[in-house]
Amino acid sequence: QVQLMESGGGAVQAGGSLRLSCATTFSNGFNVDLIQCAAWVRQAPGKEREGVATINIGSGDRGGVTYYDDSVKGRFTISQDSSKRMVYLQMNGLKPEDTYMYYCAARRSYCSGLHDADSFNFWGQGTQVTVSS
Repeated sequence: QVQLMESGGGAVQAGGSLRLSCATTFSNGFNVDLIQCAAWVRQAPGKEREGVATINIGSGDRGGVTYYDDSVKGRFTISQDSSKRMVYLQMNGLKPEDTYMYYCAARRSYCSGLHDADSFNFWGQGTQVTVSS
């Protein structure tokens, strides 16, 4: 099995920055190489989850390739540290409309875009980000 745990959320003023972290742990002999894409997805109460950014895991041809929602391009950066099994989301220039619960997700196939939330196999519990004006 795969467990994901987010951290780094909080309350900031508009224009501020936060860095979200996602720690991945594996159990029961799970082959870590099966995880090929990680994502940050956000959700507001009563709304559907929406993709923020994805990154392909590893160092192969598709490893490190990233995709972003247009609303965060140029402000957010997704990155990975494979040796630590960590995925990060650096969020700069935060806006009140970035206020969401942010989730880390992972799946067994490479990403070629943001993809529907249903395509991800593993999820964290979420971390709240609140941006005040």
